[in-house]
Amino acid sequence: MSIDNVRKYLTRFNRENDILEFPVSSATVQLAAEALNVIPARITKTLALKDGDGCMVIAVAGDGKIDNKKFKTEFGFKAKMLSPEETLEMTGHAVGGVCPFTLPEGVKAYCDISMKRFDTVFPACGSSNSAIEVTCDELFEYSNAVKWIDICKDWE
Repeated sequence: MSIDNVRKYLTRFNRENDILEFPVSSATVQLAAEALNVIPARITKTLALKDGDGCMVIAVAGDGKIDNKKFKTEFGFKAKMLSPEETLEMTGHAVGGVCPFTLPEGVKAYCDISMKRFDTVFPACGSSNSAIEVTCDELFEYSNAVKWIDICKDWE
């Protein structure tokens, strides 16, 4: 199970006991915000996108939307989301619980600057009813992110 893999992974940071599990779904930004009693923007969406024959994930603020021009400038190709089946197959996480932790080898993670306006954010932890509160620096570290990028609009 994906959340068990994330919990095991987070032991290296002594954070395995900080995973929050809810009796309700947190599979969408709105549901996660309600479960955590925070504004939706503080929920980290982890977007799974095609990258050649593989994929990449980008952690963005809950109110961020991909700006196609910024994305193409950053990566040199058009953003294309993975299907739910491709997401599970390529990231190891099902839609609703996708996170930037425990990704298969070759899957690159990026963090969008839209999250940096918050002291802490809440990414999922591999299930549709989990999250963890982390600083942006911790999210970057725990996800082994390649770099901070600026590919979102409508959050400023």
